[in-house]
Amino acid sequence: MTTIGELERKYVLRSWSVQGKNKYEEIVGGEGCWFWNREGKKYLDFSSQLVNINIGHQHPKIIAALKEQADKLCYITPNYASEPRAKLAELVARHTPGDLVKTLFTLGGAEANDNAIKIARAYTGRFKVISRYRSYHGATYGAITLTGDPRRPPVEPGIPGVVRVFEPYCYRCSFGQTYPGCGLECAEHVREVILYEDPNSIAAFFVEPVTGTNGVFVPPKEYLPRIREICDEFGILMVADEVMTGWGRTGKWFGVDNWNVIPDMMTMAKGITQGYVPLGAVVVNEKIAKHFDDHMLWCGLTYSGHPLACATGAATVQVYEEENLIENSAAMGVKLKKRLEEMKEKHPSIGEVRSIGLFAAIELVKDRETKEPLAPWNGPDPGIIGNISACLKEKGVYAYLRWNYIFIAPPIAINEEELKFGLDVLDQCLELADKEL
Repeated sequence: MTTIGELERKYVLRSWSVQGKNKYEEIVGGEGCWFWNREGKKYLDFSSQLVNINIGHQHPKIIAALKEQADKLCYITPNYASEPRAKLAELVARHTPGDLVKTLFTLGGAEANDNAIKIARAYTGRFKVISRYRSYHGATYGAITLTGDPRRPPVEPGIPGVVRVFEPYCYRCSFGQTYPGCGLECAEHVREVILYEDPNSIAAFFVEPVTGTNGVFVPPKEYLPRIREICDEFGILMVADEVMTGWGRTGKWFGVDNWNVIPDMMTMAKGITQGYVPLGAVVVNEKIAKHFDDHMLWCGLTYSGHPLACATGAATVQVYEEENLIENSAAMGVKLKKRLEEMKEKHPSIGEVRSIGLFAAIELVKDRETKEPLAPWNGPDPGIIGNISACLKEKGVYAYLRWNYIFIAPPIAINEEELKFGLDVLDQCLELADKEL
């Protein structure tokens, strides 16, 4: 009998992988913070899959809403008014900061960023957009061009007009500075680049409030407010990419809420439906929305605001509200941060820990003094990283490891016992890294 794994190997192209090296473990179920394979092996989901299963697997209220909408109406063109889309848009506006009130729904985070580029250029009449070198904004051509990390160069050339700047990575400051006596050079560098590029040519600055898959860089408290000031100075739109940081991941509804910053646009996906059904969104402020009252919005997709996706999204947002999950993320985040600091004291292989809410990264080094990474940033993973990953899985914890980083981003519904279990396993597996020193 042909197995599911054999069928996948024969017929499926796996994303972000060399096909001949793929492993095919069949997952058959999940509940809450756990999922399991066909053999019954259970894993604590310590990365929320791709940082999207924010509430957890198979939440009954969300599944019920999806089934109910499927019985009513599975699809209608975006040209018609749709109850699920209207309801979700109102819920989004309830929680986004300031005057971010009107939403264009897309298929995911990459399409949200692509459409945000279009909107920024149409609204400002300007051409260039700025992003950061250590960033990830998606895999479509516009989004991957915004992206700074090593997934971009293999598919270049991308779209024209993208300018990149350095990020607030205090542990490895690009400017050789030490916070707080640095003069916030990472932000002033952005202003300098704007002047070089001609402020009147720049439509928008795309920024992850907390850098995601490039290392969970939590910026200095003054950074995002200063970026907001710089954008205002030159009439540049500030676009917050909240695909990962949105919907409770950082202990607030959205990442920017940690610094009381209101962007002009916000892109989101992942936690809006937690991946149960694909959905993304671009939320714009009142000025931008009003512009399109009498100007064409050159954006649209067959599945924009899909009824099944929007019904799922509306139920998801209601669960966030009803179960106080944003508050739980903040509370569990305090416990996570404390334990990570304790682990840093114990394990000499840990150079730095960074966390905000339930979004954290451990940076592994060969030497704390020199900060030499345990694995190269832009190169193949050495065996030790694979060994740590295998150790975690063998002990029942699924986590995301990349380069010399271990990411921790469990569902924000996680309880203290589950969090302790995951961190205990991680503590044990870090002994492998210590032995490499």
